[in-house]
This record gives sequence, structure tokens and C-alpha cells, in this order.
Amino acid sequence: MRPIQMVNLKLQYQEIKTEVDAAIHDVLDSTAFINGKPVAEFASNLAAYLGSKHVIPCANGTDALQIAMMALGLEPGDEVITPSFTYVATTEVVALLRLKPIFVEVDKNTFCIDPAAIEKAITSKTKAIVPVHLYGQSSNMEEIMKIARKHNLFVIEDNAQAIGSDYTFSDGTKKKTGTIGTIGTTSFFPSKNLGCYGDGGAIFTDDDSLAAKLKMIANHGQQKRYYHEMVGCNSRLDTMQAAVLKIKLKKLDEYIDARRKAADYYDNAFANHPKIAVPYRAKYSKHVFHQYTLILENVDRDKLNEFLATKNIPSMIYYPVPAHRQQMFANFGGSSFNLPATDWLTERVISLPMHTELDEEQLKFITSSVLEFINQ
Repeated sequence: MRPIQMVNLKLQYQEIKTEVDAAIHDVLDSTAFINGKPVAEFASNLAAYLGSKHVIPCANGTDALQIAMMALGLEPGDEVITPSFTYVATTEVVALLRLKPIFVEVDKNTFCIDPAAIEKAITSKTKAIVPVHLYGQSSNMEEIMKIARKHNLFVIEDNAQAIGSDYTFSDGTKKKTGTIGTIGTTSFFPSKNLGCYGDGGAIFTDDDSLAAKLKMIANHGQQKRYYHEMVGCNSRLDTMQAAVLKIKLKKLDEYIDARRKAADYYDNAFANHPKIAVPYRAKYSKHVFHQYTLILENVDRDKLNEFLATKNIPSMIYYPVPAHRQQMFANFGGSSFNLPATDWLTERVISLPMHTELDEEQLKFITSSVLEFINQ
């Protein structure tokens, strides 16, 4: 059996090696390392895939969130509603821009922000909602958008973990996650479903004027070189990364299918076990399984983590400390938020290996090892 990895980027690379190597050499030959032709080509291809009018590439997913909030003209002290059960980048940029993060609960089934909790948290200072499509599943965007329209709020979708996911509305229409709110953002960190070979990110919108502003902010606040109309930053997707992403985008749906096939194997192996809850698949969301995350009940989660390590099976806990309990948010009253569902999840979740190259022999060994520990 091949060694098991949490994410196996090497095998994925080997499958597309010839095409990737040629694309990288083309960039080297062109010496257009910044804003080379592949950047615009990738942005155009991604816009077509997503059904989004504008895609603005940038340096990473955190920058994408920051640029989005800057473009919306949010002022220091404005409140931004966000889940606490997420990677810290989502909430970090809120604090960085001197906005006020308002942490709310997630749905214990989907791991995504609870629309009912959003409604309760809205005040006269609320300006935006940041739903996170966690682990590859979409937030309930239809309900979130109803709330946003009712209260005239911006919606910034953090789509870093769910690119390629389809959201199905109650009338049967579908849209890609990241294209439903005011602005969508994503990350191309190497382990993502669509990952490059370094850092990268992108921002999506259908609003022409907003797109122009996003582009300016990402480029030092300028449209014309040396004429700076607003305070911006320097956030670019390297040409070489764009060249890699252009190739991998063509295979994204294939990668998603491979992840869903692995998830199906896990689901069947753990089906109806009284101590294991497999990932919930909401009817409105096509889960793309950036992570395969279990909820354990009456199981020593940390001991299971250690046990799997003895068998050379990696596992991860995403996320052991929610944002509202992080020291960095102490000045924002983080610990004052009462989020029992979030705390409950942080004590029970564990993620198993999930990537496009998992084979049946590996999946059988992983699942049998998990069950061996839990059933002992």
C-alpha cells in the first residue's frame, strides 16, 4: 500500500506533469513573471466556469477578503457578522481593518453559519455578513441573501474551501458558490480543491463598478500607472501560478468527483455507527469535500488522533480553538460570545485524509483503523 497522506499533491502533479512543466517553461521563456498572459487567461476561464462576470486574481485568499472589505467602503467600528467556527483568516481581516467581528453560531449539521443566528445578531451598526462555505459545503445562501436584502447588508462569500460547489435554490436554479453574494473570494493554497504551487487567490463579482474598484485596490489603488486614486495594496497572482491553475481548472470537476467518491466510501464504512456522524449533505449544496470531517460522540477524539498516527494515518482537527476564543480577539470581546454549538463541535470534529488520489486499499485501511479504535 502506498503511504497515506492528508493531501497527496505529488501524485496529482505527476498526472499532469508534462502539461504543467511545459507551461512553467513557457513562463520562464517569456520572462513575464508578473501580469503575464496566463493571468488574464486564467481569470477569463475561471469567470466562465463560475458564471461570474468578473474574476480579479490576487496574491492569496486572505488578501481577497481584505480587498473585498476595503472595496465595500466599510468604516472602523462597522460590524461584520461571521462564524467563529472557521479558519482565522476569515475573521483576521475584519480586525485588521478595525471593523468589529460579531461571532455567531454555525449549524451543527452543516458546519456553516446559521441564518437564524445572523438575524439575531444584526444591529444598526451591521454592514456585512461573511458566510464561510466550510469543508466544501455551501452555507444556506438563499436564506442569507433574504436576510441581507431585508437589512440592506453586503454579503462576502468565503469560498476558499468550496470552489466548484453548486448551490440549488428552492426554485431549482443553480449557481456556483462564491457568485451569489455581493462579492465572492477564494484561495488557491496548494491543498485546496483548486490549488496552485504557491500562494494565490481571487475575487468574484458581477458588479462592474465594484470590479473596477477591486482591481484598483489590488494594484496600489491605481487604474493608470503612477496615478493613485485610493489607498490600495499590492496583491497579484504570479504568472507561474496562473499557468498552473489554468491547467488544473480544466480538471476541477474531475477532482471533485474523485473527492466525492472517496467521501462515499467513508460514508458507507461508517454508516449508522452510534458514535460517528458522517458529513451531512444539505439538499441545496453539492458538497465538494475539501475536508472529510466526522463528529464523534463518546469517543476520545485526541486519543483517536494519536492512534491513527501510530498506523501512519494522518488526521487533523479543524479547528480546535474557535475564533471567538482566540487571544487576538480579546479586545473585541471575543470570549463574551456564547456559542455552545461551536464549542461542542471543536471538541468532537476530526478530519480524515481527503484528496484526489486516495485508492480503495488506503480507504479500507483508514476506515478499519478508525473503527478498530472506536469499537475497542
